[in-house]
Amino acid sequence: MLLAFSNLEILARTIQCEAGGEGEIGMKAVACVIMNRVQVTYGEYGRLENTIRAVVYQERQFTCVMESINGVYNMQNIYNMRPTQLHYDIANWAIAGNRLTNLGFALWYFNPFSPECPEFFPSNVGHFVIRIGDHCFYNPTAAYANT
Repeated sequence: MLLAFSNLEILARTIQCEAGGEGEIGMKAVACVIMNRVQVTYGEYGRLENTIRAVVYQERQFTCVMESINGVYNMQNIYNMRPTQLHYDIANWAIAGNRLTNLGFALWYFNPFSPECPEFFPSNVGHFVIRIGDHCFYNPTAAYANT
């Protein structure tokens, strides 16, 4: 389902859905990853249209845009989100070009559901850079360029 949301609305809803429980820094980190994917010029994400919409709706990238997972309705999706002013403020902050400096140029994050973050993102395309809340963040390795 692709609704006629603006890029700002898509980003605010994705921030709330993906990181709403991670505090302001966690939400900013997720926004940074999305904007880094918009701006990267090489590899898998470099071949996408450089818009928030293209990045967020890329197949199998963000659980929050999936209406169902394994045939079960996903209640926590961006269509059910009701962003607050904080989510819009963070989205605008990221769209304006702001980034968290300790994040590097992270292109991925995930929750490992353990206290440890794996050193490499699957397929060795990303190298661990920082953990923020429950999410581990990864900068691209040289292998990413071949994706």
